[in-house]
Amino acid sequence: MKRFIKIFILFIFISGLTDSCAARTVYVKRRPPAVIVEVKPAKPGPNYIWISGHWAWRGGKFVWVHGHWVKKRRGYVWVPGHWVKKPRGWVWIGGHWKKI
Repeated sequence: MKRFIKIFILFIFISGLTDSCAARTVYVKRRPPAVIVEVKPAKPGPNYIWISGHWAWRGGKFVWVHGHWVKKRRGYVWVPGHWVKKPRGWVWIGGHWKKI
């Protein structure tokens, strides 16, 4: 099970890198669906924080990206991603680490 969690976290991390490398802003005409309340699996250790799941726009539709545990970064706080309504449509602002 621990191996599965590590592979899943690696997959999410690589997916995030791919998404963050995109240089263009995607405007979505539809409002994102309501957030899904997820049951958090057991915390893998004391130095982990939960990154909540969110709706991503992929292939012309909203797809749920499950939440996951990540190791805390010393001296940083996690700023959650969120959707913002702009004049041209909805835009995803990705989550990121912010120095404190």
